[in-house]
Amino acid sequence: MKLAHYITCNAGFILSRKEFSLFLFSYIENTMASVNKVILIGNCTRDPEVRYTPKGTAVADIGMALNRYFSSDGGEKREETTFVDVTLWGRQAEVAGEYLKKGRPVYIEGRLQMDSWDDKNTGQKRTKLKIVGEQMQLLGSRDGGGGGSSSQQRGESSQSNQSAPQSSGGNDGAQFETDSDDDDIPF
Repeated sequence: MKLAHYITCNAGFILSRKEFSLFLFSYIENTMASVNKVILIGNCTRDPEVRYTPKGTAVADIGMALNRYFSSDGGEKREETTFVDVTLWGRQAEVAGEYLKKGRPVYIEGRLQMDSWDDKNTGQKRTKLKIVGEQMQLLGSRDGGGGGSSSQQRGESSQSNQSAPQSSGGNDGAQFETDSDDDDIPF
């Protein structure tokens, strides 16, 4: 046999391709790591509910609406909305309680977690899949729009957005100011 038909493992053993394939399959089947990562962009469905654990750690529960736009088999444009619950901990929970409001867009990175409990009314075991947020990014402005930071700038931004032409092609709901001055580009 040619040397190319043998594979050397880290332990110093020399295995044929068949032996290595069997080893690799067994290793993957028994020890393969999994990935539990969720990335969401959506709108808050309610104001956050912030509470504190007995040790003083902040916990916030938020609801999110996630929209999916697609075309049906007949070419008809459709929209599907999925509602999920997200739990944030620590400083993320405090920031959510202070700045997030119903309707505000938000970006969440986190993981799936299955909660289970016994229903007090029926005595049955209940489960619910939720998101534990590990990172959060507020999107838009404090008032939920896409403009400035002061109330005067927000008023001007609202006026310029009202006079700007409305376009429905591919806009996912984000608002952009259209009157930009090319002289303000910093490079």
